[in-house]
Order: sequence, then C-alpha cells, then structure tokens
Amino acid sequence: MLEAIRHFFHGLFDPNGLRELIRAGGAPLICTIVFVETGFFVGFFLPGDSLLVTAGILSAGGVVPLKFLLLPVMACAIIGDQIGYWIGRSAGAALHRREDSFFFRRSHLQRAHDFYEKYGGRAVVLARFVPIIRTFCPPVAGAARMPYWRYVAFDIFGGIFWVGTMILGSYFLGHLIPNIAQRIHYVIAVVILLSISPAIISILRARRQLHEINANRSASLPEAEKE
Repeated sequence: MLEAIRHFFHGLFDPNGLRELIRAGGAPLICTIVFVETGFFVGFFLPGDSLLVTAGILSAGGVVPLKFLLLPVMACAIIGDQIGYWIGRSAGAALHRREDSFFFRRSHLQRAHDFYEKYGGRAVVLARFVPIIRTFCPPVAGAARMPYWRYVAFDIFGGIFWVGTMILGSYFLGHLIPNIAQRIHYVIAVVILLSISPAIISILRARRQLHEINANRSASLPEAEKE
C-alpha cells in the first residue's frame, strides 16, 4: 500500500510517470486531481497545469478520448472552486488563525489574499494560471464576501478558459508535432515557466520598489543623520 502511494506521488512530478498515471487512470483520475487541487487546501502541491498539458497531448494520441476529458474536467475545476469559496465564506477568519501544517500554509493564503486585493474579480480568472494561488484564491474570495453571483460568473469563465487553453492547446500541439509525447518534459518545462513567471515578476517588482523607497528615504535624510 505504501509503495503504491509512493509510486503515485512520484509519478505526479515526473513527466514519464505522469504520462503512465494518466494512461492507467484516464479521465476519472484527471478529474479527481483537478477537483482536489481547486477545492481543498491539500491540493496546492498537485501539478494542475502539467497534468492538463500531458492529458491533452495523450488525448491527441488516442490515449484518453477528448469527449470524455474536456467537459468533465471543466466541471470538476468549477465545482472544486465552489467548495473553496464556501470554505472561505464560512471559516475565513479561522483560516488566518490556523497553524501551519504539511497541507496548509498561511503564507500561501496571504499570497492569494494579496493577489485578490491587487486584481479584484479578475483574480478569480487569473489565479487559474498561477500554481498555489489557484488553490487558495477561492477561499480568499469567500472570506472577502465577494458576491456569490459575481464569483460564479468569473469562476465559470476562468474554469472553462483554463482547462480549454491547457487541454485543447496541447491537443492540437500533439496533432501538429509528431512524437511530441516523447518530448513532453520540454513542453511541461515551458508551461511551468510561464505559470511561475507572474510570481517572479511580482517579486522582482516588489524588490525594486523597496530599493527605490530606501533610496528616497536615504536621500531625504539630513547630512548629519547620514553620518
């Protein structure tokens, strides 16, 4: 049993292992992983983007029929987010007081909160493409008491757009480039880089702003204080 669990988690983060997991579990496994990643805090480490890209490429090769993949995964992504929203709506304050554990980090919650504060309703859509933020944005939106009808509208669009972009994009890529499944690790590397680039840009921008603030503060000090 423990060996099977170890093999499962190893497969999630290895391109070849992920491909074999999808071959074995098919659409039900993909739907389950997407649902857990978007609906529960324990799913923040799951490889949503690389999973969907791999699934789309394998679907082009006939491993998983597209008709059994696209709409069910979209539905699971949207339903999972609803659970996250209502968790935040009912227990928002308690989440910020909760102690860190293997499956929960308050720092992740804070990052999602800052993301939501910066982008507002658009964060529900944009968060789909940012790992970790994708998991924690729904409860933040719920804790912020974002009107549910407005949240649902953004979330449905975001779920359809995210899943459609990842699966259909890689599906057509699989048809255009022969044997791309044998080079899937390169595709996943590009997807991961694009996914984390907003976070990297945000960190660099924050560091630059902090440097400018310190420089301006230093320039405004009297000469005696500088010495």
